[in-house]
Amino acid sequence: MMIPYFIVLFILALYGLHRYWLVYDYYAYAKNVPPQPPPVTEWPRVTIQLPIYNERYVIERLLEAVSRFDYPPELLDVQVLDDSTDETQEVARNCVDRYAAQGMPITYIHRSNREGYKAGALENGLQTSKGEYVAIFDADFVPSPDFLQRTIPYFMNPSGGTGIGMVQTRWTYLNTDYSLLTQVETILLDGHFVVEHGARSRRGTFFNFNGTAGVWRRKAIDQAGGWQHDTLTEDTDLSYRAQLKGWKFLYLPHIECASELPVDMNGFKAQQARWAKGLMQTAKKILPKVFKSKVPWHVKSEAFFHLTANISYPLMVLLSTMLLPAMIVRFYQGWIQMLVIDLPLFLASTCSISSFYLVAQKELHPKTWYRTFLYMPFVMATGIGISVRNAQAVIEAITGKKTEFARTPKYNIAGKQGSYTKKSYKNKAGWMPYAEIFLGVYFALTVVYAVANENYATVPFLLLFVWGYLYTGFLSVGQTYLTNLRFEVETPEMRPAASGAPGF
Repeated sequence: MMIPYFIVLFILALYGLHRYWLVYDYYAYAKNVPPQPPPVTEWPRVTIQLPIYNERYVIERLLEAVSRFDYPPELLDVQVLDDSTDETQEVARNCVDRYAAQGMPITYIHRSNREGYKAGALENGLQTSKGEYVAIFDADFVPSPDFLQRTIPYFMNPSGGTGIGMVQTRWTYLNTDYSLLTQVETILLDGHFVVEHGARSRRGTFFNFNGTAGVWRRKAIDQAGGWQHDTLTEDTDLSYRAQLKGWKFLYLPHIECASELPVDMNGFKAQQARWAKGLMQTAKKILPKVFKSKVPWHVKSEAFFHLTANISYPLMVLLSTMLLPAMIVRFYQGWIQMLVIDLPLFLASTCSISSFYLVAQKELHPKTWYRTFLYMPFVMATGIGISVRNAQAVIEAITGKKTEFARTPKYNIAGKQGSYTKKSYKNKAGWMPYAEIFLGVYFALTVVYAVANENYATVPFLLLFVWGYLYTGFLSVGQTYLTNLRFEVETPEMRPAASGAPGF
C-alpha cells in the first residue's frame, strides 16, 4: 500500500519543485527582456483573423474593438472566420457589412462544417489572407487601439527582428471581480502569464502562443507546417513546431489585451479539461521531436515538464483515494518519519503552488499583493476540485480517445454586471459533479477519522480536499439548476490597464 502512495507523492513533488525552478529562472534571468524596438518607417500588411463559433453575445464587441485599431487601414486585412450554426451568422454578417460600408477592409468567411475546429478555420482563412503578419483574437477579447502599433515593431527591429516568428501579449480580465470563481481564475492565469511565460522567455526555453492576443509571422506558420488539428491545443502544437524550426518567440508582458473569464463552473471546467487534454496530446506528438532535436538540455527538460504537467491531475485523484488507507496503515507510525519523509514531499508538492501564484501577484500588484493570501486556500482547493474532470481528459489523451473541441461560453459580462443564466451556450454538468461531491464527502469522513485519532496535523490539508471537491461539485450542479448562483466577492479596483484596454 505504501509503495504506490510514496511513488505518487514523489512524482507530484517533482512537478512541485519544477514550479520553484520556474520562479528561480524568472528572477535569475530578469534582465533578459526584449529591448524597445526603434520606430517603424514603413508599416507592413497585417491580416487579422477572428475565429468565432456561436458567439452572438460578444462578436459585436470584438469587431468594434478591431475597428478602432490605430493602423493604416489600407494595410489591414480583417477576416471573420465564422463556423457558427446559430443566429451568430446573421449578427456577424451584418456587422461585417456595416464596417465594410464604412471603409474597413473586412471579409466574412463562413464554413458549413467545423472540420479541424479552430485550427481548420485559421488554416482556411490563410488561403485567402494578404498579410505578411497574422494577428489572432478570440471572440471574448477586446484588444486596445494601439495593439498592432506596439507589437509589429518587434518584428521590424533590425537587431534580430527577422528571426522572430511570434509575439505574445499578456491577458488582462474584464470581469475578474464578478465572483469568487473569476477571482481564482485570475490568479491561476496570472501565474501562467507572469511566472511561466516570464521564466521560459527570459531563460530562452520554448514557450507557447496562447491561441489569441498574439501576432505571427506568416512565414513562420508556413515553415512549421501550418495549423494542424490532431490536438485540442493547436496553438501549443504550432508553437513547438515553429521553435524547432529555429524561429524565436517574444513574450511582451507590458502589452495587455483584455478578455472575458468564464463565469460558470461548468464552462471553466470544460476549458481547463480541453487545455489539459490538448497539452498531453501535444506531448505525445511533439516531445519525441524535441528529444531528437539539437536544442540544449534545459530546453528539452523544460518542454517535458511543460507539456506533461497535467499528469498531476490523475495522480492527484489517485493520491486522494489512497490518503485514508495510508492513514490507517500508518496509525502507529512515529512523528520522526512523518517529519523526515512526508513533510518535505508535501511541502514540495503543495506549498510550491502558493509561492508560484504569490510571486505572480507580487509582480503585478507590489502594493496590494498580500491580499492574495486570502485567496490561496480557494486557489488550491479549486485546483483539487477540477482534478477529476482534468484527470479524465488526460487519460483520454494518453489512450488516444478523440473528443470534440468544447468551446468556452462567452456572455459579454464585464465587472460585476450581467447574468448568464438566461443565455445560450451553457456547458452541461453531466455525471462529473456527483463524483466530485462523493469525493468531498469521502474526505469529510477522512477528516472525522483524523480528528478521532488525534492526527490533527493532517486536518488542514484534508480540508482543502473537502472544500475543493464540494465547491466544484455543488457549484456545477447548482449553476445548472439554480438561477445566477455565484459566490460574490467585494474587491477594490486592483488593476489599471496601462495599455488603454478596459480595466477593472
